Amino acid sequence: MKEEIRQKFCELIGKERVLFEEPMSRHTTFRIGGPAEVFLIPESYGQIQKILKLCREEKIPFFILGNGSNLLVSDSGYRGAIIQMDRNMGEIRLEGNEIHACAGALLSSIAAAAKKASLTGFEFAGGIPGTLGGAVMMNAGAYGGEMKDVLKEVTVMNAEGDIIVLPADKLEMGYRTSIIKTAGYLVLEAVISLEKGREEEIQAKMKELADRRIEKQPLEYPSAGSTFKRPEGYFAGKLIMDSGLGGYRIGGAQVSEKHCGFVINAGGATAKDVVELMDHIIATVKEKFGVTLEPEVRFLGDFNRR
Repeated sequence: MKEEIRQKFCELIGKERVLFEEPMSRHTTFRIGGPAEVFLIPESYGQIQKILKLCREEKIPFFILGNGSNLLVSDSGYRGAIIQMDRNMGEIRLEGNEIHACAGALLSSIAAAAKKASLTGFEFAGGIPGTLGGAVMMNAGAYGGEMKDVLKEVTVMNAEGDIIVLPADKLEMGYRTSIIKTAGYLVLEAVISLEKGREEEIQAKMKELADRRIEKQPLEYPSAGSTFKRPEGYFAGKLIMDSGLGGYRIGGAQVSEKHCGFVINAGGATAKDVVELMDHIIATVKEKFGVTLEPEVRFLGDFNRR
């Protein structure tokens, strides 16, 4: 990236909000990833618009980052701009039975705000390790609940920097997809519509789900969450377990023995380790059961996959 373009980013949002060659291992829940050419931490929608305009003009690839869950960044990093929307864009406010939250708000923080306000319906999301923006884009779900069940509307920005409000019935939300993903929109904020409940009952439900996660998921290790999507009619974790791959390891990447649907960073894993392990899992499950697993993890950077 040319020095004058680097300077333009600094002028747009302030040099204290621009990092160069920033290790992405610091910004992903996998704790894996090489350097981002430029890492940007905007503090307003106006700054995001200016960043996107510069990226378009200079033909700079960009990626919107939340808290780095559900993401594997290559060992060589990312040649382009990473635009972070995490705590810098994490405002949450209550209006009656609705929660208005910015894209960088953690799902756990939204669930805590809902509980405090005695609003029920968001308990399922309290333990999902991600931000609202990514959860809306992917229609995140757990324990029988999905984002599409609670969304009223979403405010997005398109590639040209225009801001659009999409009502829930226009989001085309399906299993781990939405129009936001297919159209390449950037989530800015969303309105979540809930129902009045009893705080103690909401707390009990959240505790029950948290206990189930602790019991069944390898939360003590870095990971990107569920590694593969659920194949129709099957469970990915069970297929992997029944293939005899529980605990299978390549380098520092390992199939969790606690839940075979998770690939974990057991210590010093590289992106290459993870990709080789995922490819081995896919090939083994295909050979044994005739089912092709599809990654739920998103890949960012250069990967040489089969």
